[in-house]
Amino acid sequence: MTALFLLAACDGGEPLIKREPKEPGPFPAADRPVASIVSSRWSNEEARDRLNEAGEVMARAAITPGMTVADLGAGEGYYTIRLAQKVGQDGRVLAQDVIPAVRDMLAERVARERLDNVSVKLGEPADPKLPEASFDRIFMVHMYHEVEEPYEFLWRMRPALRPGGLVVVVDANRTTANHGTPPPLLKCEFAAVGYQLVTMTPMPSAGGYFATFRAAGARPEPEDIRACRLSTSEQAARAKADARIAGKHEMVDEPNP
Repeated sequence: MTALFLLAACDGGEPLIKREPKEPGPFPAADRPVASIVSSRWSNEEARDRLNEAGEVMARAAITPGMTVADLGAGEGYYTIRLAQKVGQDGRVLAQDVIPAVRDMLAERVARERLDNVSVKLGEPADPKLPEASFDRIFMVHMYHEVEEPYEFLWRMRPALRPGGLVVVVDANRTTANHGTPPPLLKCEFAAVGYQLVTMTPMPSAGGYFATFRAAGARPEPEDIRACRLSTSEQAARAKADARIAGKHEMVDEPNP
């Protein structure tokens, strides 16, 4: 089994981190491919703002001044910067990445822009290392399909939500190998760790769909979690749809975090 939390822009570059062997643990393995980690190139913030991507996502997530928000897979900070402005000086943003160089670049940007309400932290591949009962919202934008250990990651993340807190997921409706997550798979993997779907709606301006989840009931024991499996026919249908879209040159590049 290998462990790797994969983030940032999917630009077709060479992997920044090579997968390392990992001893088997109590969590089930994900029955799906994982997208390759690539350079988090910050290149299209103006284009994303022209579509009001962050503004629409924050509005749908009901981000208000004074909230505490985590931005997982923050990359070079597209959402971090805008979340900091939205929550204001009475709010807090914790930006997390697992690549030290990317974390350091974001920390420099935060310092340069004097965002005193932002903290930058290094996470681990299967553990976001978030403090318990701390967050009103946890953002996972175009990065969930790059989490190789989703059940362990979601299990360790869950206690960080405050009562009434939500996990916000933005992703593309395509196979994980093609830098997306089919909605049925997303819902199944979250449900396996005790999350309940709150909303899921198409969101073309953000490159796919918008979904929110909340913790429901008791957190299951790791050994009781059962991995989700897409049927062969479902996998074939998704792969065929991806190929059709790519053949028409309609697939856009995934936005950088």
